Amino acid sequence: MRGVVRALALIAALASLPAGPASAERVEVRVSISRQVMEVYHEGRKLYEWPVSTAKAGKITPAGSWQPEFLSRNHRSKRYNNAPMPWAIFYDGNYAIHGTDQIRRLGKPASHGCVRLHPDNAKILFRMVRAEGLQNARVTIFR
Repeated sequence: MRGVVRALALIAALASLPAGPASAERVEVRVSISRQVMEVYHEGRKLYEWPVSTAKAGKITPAGSWQPEFLSRNHRSKRYNNAPMPWAIFYDGNYAIHGTDQIRRLGKPASHGCVRLHPDNAKILFRMVRAEGLQNARVTIFR
């Protein structure tokens, strides 16, 4: 009986731990819109937590889970006056994670829908995804 009680206590303790990445991808990117924070996991281990900027009022950063579609090292926005989008990781059509020159706005909603990062952090993430392969990465965005 004690063994069953201990097992149930262990299960309850594990269930109360914060959730890590839900998938088996080697690189898991989790973006909290409400907290304006990105967490980056590699093989289930959290490596980074960075401030981001998602959509400002009147714009949308869609919530969901995607496999990255393509990478673009020196991307320029065709929609927004050729704005620089360095180290871009496109995950849902025109939506991407990318570096920004508006570093002071990180941690607050400021974008047209993309997820903006400090360029140094965007470079780290870009290189991780490129090294592991798009098929081994997952981008999850939640409210």
